[in-house]
Amino acid sequence: MMKKLSAEFLGTFWLVFGGCGSAVLAAGFPELGIGFVGVSLAFGLTVLTMAYAVGHISGGHFNPAVSLGLAVSGRFSWGDLPGYWGAQLLGGFVAAVVLYLIASSAPGWSAGGFASNGYGALSPGGYGLTSALLIEVVLTAAFLLIILGATSARAPAGFAPIAIGLGLTLIHLISIPVTNTSVNPARSTAVALFAETGAIGQLWLFWLAPLLGAAAGAAIWSTLLADPPEDAAESEGAPPAAPAE
Repeated sequence: MMKKLSAEFLGTFWLVFGGCGSAVLAAGFPELGIGFVGVSLAFGLTVLTMAYAVGHISGGHFNPAVSLGLAVSGRFSWGDLPGYWGAQLLGGFVAAVVLYLIASSAPGWSAGGFASNGYGALSPGGYGLTSALLIEVVLTAAFLLIILGATSARAPAGFAPIAIGLGLTLIHLISIPVTNTSVNPARSTAVALFAETGAIGQLWLFWLAPLLGAAAGAAIWSTLLADPPEDAAESEGAPPAAPAE
């Protein structure tokens, strides 16, 4: 179990450091900033690379919502859920600490939003609570469908991390203007702790919506799309490489 938790710690560290780091350090760099597209690609690439690196050890969840969704679908043990959540939260927090230490050395730098998520005044596009709730639920549900489909026994072997990483990239391209894209409570929690915008007061939404969306996506897969003998056989073996934001 220690190897699995270490893999989840490292994978979530890389997701937060790479994804949020690209937003904090590179998105707005004068004349050369990577913008929304670059940040979206950064999040997708963190998942893709760590899925190949450590997905075979832990299943490559890197996200409390993904772990919950896999448990709902029968692909992951409920008993392992608390340990995975703890490792993911710790990995994200350590990444945020390292990122803060790096960014804070720049002249005149202030944390500001620190790549945090939000709605209303804290939404990049000023979107309200209802919009934020809906988009986070829908996109997390879609993310679970991508993960469960890409890691099913009948999917092409070896390509799941690519599909999942590109799926996460697309999710960010859609929703950065609305909530700055969460679909991952560990990612949201890590940076909210350092933001200077009051993001911590809106953090509840970025736990509730991704968890609801993950459970919904898993339920849709299990009831409408899964081949029961196929998925039953999968659940008896090692968890598939199924990462997340």
